[in-house]
Amino acid sequence: MFRSLATALAIAISVPAITACTETTTQESTGQYVDSSVITTKVKTAIARSDKLSVFDIGVTTFKDVVQLSGYVDSADQKELAGQLARDVKGVKEVHNNIQIKPAAK
Repeated sequence: MFRSLATALAIAISVPAITACTETTTQESTGQYVDSSVITTKVKTAIARSDKLSVFDIGVTTFKDVVQLSGYVDSADQKELAGQLARDVKGVKEVHNNIQIKPAAK
């Protein structure tokens, strides 16, 4: 009796712990989250090193090795450069470049 109760308790504790580390379509596993954080940092670093871009104007998020860029830049060339820098980072599978070009001042 005690043995089967202990086994049931061990299973009840183990299942949530195991499933908490698995991925779903809307959540990353712990390992994927760490990988995404590393990619985000590398993309931000590449943007910061560019003398043509400001890391303060461009947002970077990563989910399952897909990078999303957002924010505002002054030209289409800057938008393209940011996308290329993100694509060049090792581990990036895809880039969604949602950066907007600021309207010209009147």
